[in-house]
Amino acid sequence: MKEIELGTIQERFADLVWANEPVASGELVKICEKEFKWKKPTTYTVLRKLCEKGLLQNVDGVVSSLVSREEFYSAKSEQIIEDSYKGSLPAFIAAFTSRKKLTSGEVEEIQKMIDAFLEEKEE
Repeated sequence: MKEIELGTIQERFADLVWANEPVASGELVKICEKEFKWKKPTTYTVLRKLCEKGLLQNVDGVVSSLVSREEFYSAKSEQIIEDSYKGSLPAFIAAFTSRKKLTSGEVEEIQKMIDAFLEEKEE
């Protein structure tokens, strides 16, 4: 997936679309009016920009995503690790856990992911 840069407002807008998709563009205007206090032109301007970036599409008045929420945030996480930690996941985890201690449940969940990765690698 190509890197898609979003500002805070664009990201919040995309989150609304992901939560409601597929959504009629008229309904999206109503949702944005309620959530952001936006007028119709603002909603369509932000929608157009996210369509131009290849994140969303508006086909026959129905808005949906071209990139899933999971794909977007996964790529964003990878970029943060690449930019800030020279691509080192262990360096990222060390930095993260130096300020926020993991719960035993989180450690168990991470261990399950590692075990699943090792099992796949052995097959």
